Amino acid sequence: MELLFDLTGYLSVVLRGCVVAAQTATLGSIVFLLALARPLAPELGPAGRDLADGAARIGAWAALALAASGLAKLALQGALLAETVDLSLAQVLGANFALAGLAQMAAAVALAVVLRALGGAAPAWGLVPPALVLLLASISTTHAMARMDGRAAMLLASFLHQAGAAVWLGGLPCFLAALRRLDGQPGWRMVSARYSQLAIAGVALILAGVAAFALAYIGSWQGLYGTAYGVMSGAKSAMLGLLLLLGLGNFLLIRGALAGGAGPVLRLRRFVEAEIGIGLAVLFAAASITSVPPSVDLPNDQVTWAELVERNTPRWPRLQSPDHDALAIPALQAQLDAAARAGAAGGAAFTPGAGQLPPRNAADIAWSEYNHHWAGFFVVLLGVLALLERAGLRAARHWPLVFLLLAGFLLLRSDPEVWPMGPVGFWESLRDVEVVQHRLAALLVVAFAVFEWRVRAGGLTQGRAALVFPLLCAVGSVLLLTHSHAIANTKEQLLIEISHTPLALLGLIAGWTRWLELRLDPAEGRWAGWVWPVCLVLVGLILTIYREA
Repeated sequence: MELLFDLTGYLSVVLRGCVVAAQTATLGSIVFLLALARPLAPELGPAGRDLADGAARIGAWAALALAASGLAKLALQGALLAETVDLSLAQVLGANFALAGLAQMAAAVALAVVLRALGGAAPAWGLVPPALVLLLASISTTHAMARMDGRAAMLLASFLHQAGAAVWLGGLPCFLAALRRLDGQPGWRMVSARYSQLAIAGVALILAGVAAFALAYIGSWQGLYGTAYGVMSGAKSAMLGLLLLLGLGNFLLIRGALAGGAGPVLRLRRFVEAEIGIGLAVLFAAASITSVPPSVDLPNDQVTWAELVERNTPRWPRLQSPDHDALAIPALQAQLDAAARAGAAGGAAFTPGAGQLPPRNAADIAWSEYNHHWAGFFVVLLGVLALLERAGLRAARHWPLVFLLLAGFLLLRSDPEVWPMGPVGFWESLRDVEVVQHRLAALLVVAFAVFEWRVRAGGLTQGRAALVFPLLCAVGSVLLLTHSHAIANTKEQLLIEISHTPLALLGLIAGWTRWLELRLDPAEGRWAGWVWPVCLVLVGLILTIYREA
């Protein structure tokens, strides 16, 4: 039961992100089908039917993914509620979140059946009602539903915000498929112009929701920088800014093509690919926000500007590590072992998955800061070597191997209470959510090293192996956005979050600029080849000033 409680917090955010992403793609496919593909089909000729059927297929698969992820999320939350409150299955299924989840799954299955059976000819009356059920069920589990004042206005803002995300971000997969289908055909300009109009409408709806949320949930400048909700909202806004820049680039390309320009379809497709990736990160960040209370609900527990400045004022990096025996868990374990030898009660100082926070002392804080600072040195070295290779120094092409050193360092140092440094065994340590996240991070780093070194030294720049590095950068950034530290103090959680959030944003930029460098024509993607190494250097510098006290 304790293990279930520990895992639920993290897994529910991940599953919530899957639900939000699948719902957005489902609704976006329906909008694309009804507002773009079907109305333009007569003018597009044979390709018009293909676009409509393609949108229906994407929508059907997204709806099935929504039903599956919704079921997993409901099962996880239901199991936790049943165990903690001792409720029957019927009582769990009667809870508001369960009713909303069941309605969402039923609507998703209905949409999948209609879209699979009828394809692009699916009637609006068979698609719009279940789509509305999806949206209404979704907003019924948001912060808006929990408000006592202004609930109706905030529910409307949530509805508009999610609808806008569906129209713009949810339609991107269908738009990308349409560009691939119409490559070399004049119809791509017509489709692009119509989708551009839909995207502008979607952006307007999103911004309307953002304004309402900022006023009702954040309320002040301190609420923006002084709470986890505000920081995550700022991260979402930063990613939205990146999306708007890409969208502006696409808009200018489309406008130039409509005015008789060359029609750079390939460049447009690559920008849309990056939009989809960053859009997924935004949706997972939105899911993460649901796990923390709005800023206005923490009037007495917000970080002040003075506390923020004091914590983030750069200091000389910590170059020496405390002794392992000085850490809280080894020190406590030594005391318990001594007591056991003397005939008193002994036991384990810390049991992963037992639902208790691990003890920490000043040595633990110093240990963690030392880890972050030396990891920062590794990452700065990686970025500098990558820049040197970009400048023409061929010997620097082996820079990805530094990732292996970083992975080994993380494996040894991230969790000193578990294998290989501590008494807790490897498999037992996986009961701790934070340990699992650190292990996943180490695996990602190893994957970085293997695949990117093969690209640099083995000439695989045109193969799929070259895409592993940017994709893992993007995935790692999303995981960092959903990463949680087991710290009860809300202010301490925020002060750590405030450093992790820019790391995630820089990792996201690094991943997708590397993607553009690989996917664009060499002359067009040259600029991106300078951006992502700089992001690595900045990530390293932030790590070198990381502090926990």
